[in-house]
Amino acid sequence: MVRNVRRLLTLLDVHYYRGASRNFSISIPSPEVFHAQKTMSDPQPPAADPGLYRPPPAARGMTVLDREAFTQTINVPAIRIPTSVLNKAVKSLKKVALQRPGLKRVVDNDQKQTDSDGKEHRLLLLDPQSVSSAENFGEEEASALKAFGVKPEIQRYELKLTYDNLKSEEVLRAVLPEGQDVTSGFSRVGHIAHMNLRDHQLPYKNLIGQVIIDKNPGVTCVVNKTNTIDSTYRNFQMEVLAGESNMVAKVRENGVFYEFDFSRVYWNPRLSTEHERIVSLLRRGDVVLDVFAGVGPFSVPAARRGCTVLANDLNPESYRWLQHNTKLNKVEAKVTTFNLDGREFIRGPLRERLPELMKGSAGIHIIMNLPALALEFLDAFRGLLGPEPDQGASCTGTLPQVHCYGFSKEDDPQRDVLERAEAALGVSLQERCSVHMVRNVAPNKEMMCVSFSVPSEVLCSSSGNEEGSSEPSPKRQKREETEG
Repeated sequence: MVRNVRRLLTLLDVHYYRGASRNFSISIPSPEVFHAQKTMSDPQPPAADPGLYRPPPAARGMTVLDREAFTQTINVPAIRIPTSVLNKAVKSLKKVALQRPGLKRVVDNDQKQTDSDGKEHRLLLLDPQSVSSAENFGEEEASALKAFGVKPEIQRYELKLTYDNLKSEEVLRAVLPEGQDVTSGFSRVGHIAHMNLRDHQLPYKNLIGQVIIDKNPGVTCVVNKTNTIDSTYRNFQMEVLAGESNMVAKVRENGVFYEFDFSRVYWNPRLSTEHERIVSLLRRGDVVLDVFAGVGPFSVPAARRGCTVLANDLNPESYRWLQHNTKLNKVEAKVTTFNLDGREFIRGPLRERLPELMKGSAGIHIIMNLPALALEFLDAFRGLLGPEPDQGASCTGTLPQVHCYGFSKEDDPQRDVLERAEAALGVSLQERCSVHMVRNVAPNKEMMCVSFSVPSEVLCSSSGNEEGSSEPSPKRQKREETEG
């Protein structure tokens, strides 16, 4: 019970010193097209199917996609309506009409379409889950039929469904062994669909990839992650399941354009809301120091907002695409880029500029989005400016605001990340920080963000920590100031 209450509080984004709320979004694949057409004959008598589609036995277990195996004829209810009142009748019967994306609800009649009195008729297809006989019409529908002079007589209509008419979930449910989880969910990055298939789905991986391409316009490449994120450069190994091998993605997030090689950098479309949340805190003229900048999802929109930005990333590929994206969005004059280890960036370029920045009135924001390790880097701020008598740098003025991310698997993830931040800094942050739940990463694993102003007693401590955690990789000393 305690665990459930704590996790509920986390989801409600309860701050340690003030209340706030924030929603996060989940990418949902776009709906698929469902199309139907009449068939005049079929070797097997079609059976009424409330679910519209019954997986054919021939499709079960296939690993190479055979689209013809999904062809099936089903039987649905329909009602005959004079064309003179068709539009009004269809509107009145909207709640019971067959409604799926791409479905043609009004079709020609198999029988004669013109009565002896010269009136033409069409058939309106009905939802078999709502109507199977005339008695199923509600009072509202029955009154409408009477007003329009339509006889409440149910007919049967044959629909020939093919592979092209089905949703991806229906195709995969027909293929995978019964009782196993079916997934057609993926993260979309430009033209790339990124999947995380489970072990039982791997024998069908190429078929799944092809189905995703077939059913999602604009997707031309489907990849599957084959290992966890590399701790050095935050990318992961992947294999192409279907489609082209072009990994250079072009995406638009919150009005900003990005281009990057998805196979060599880190990009998570599920962080769009978090990027927007942090950028919304910034004011024109503020200074942003992005310690683990990636390809620029914080840095580029911050520069577009009128901030001066110092952006760093250890991954040479991320560094290159970061520079590219500043130029793509015409903010290269506002962004200075670095290719350093995060600790070196804090102890080097950030430390050099901080005393002067603290003398001004502009806000100073330090973003540390490396949730697997960032909390361990906070000790780099201990003694960053040294004791005042020794360095002559004042620890008063505008204190930098840190936004540091971390993962937690604890029952109380807010308390967990807070305590880890306090341990790294060597001071208590009670009553002077906030903790925000970013998203649920996996069962019992949350991504959190702790925000606080770095206490002056930390910056001017006499005990600096030069040897703490670093990003485990070759350290390439490269810096470039981009010119306008």
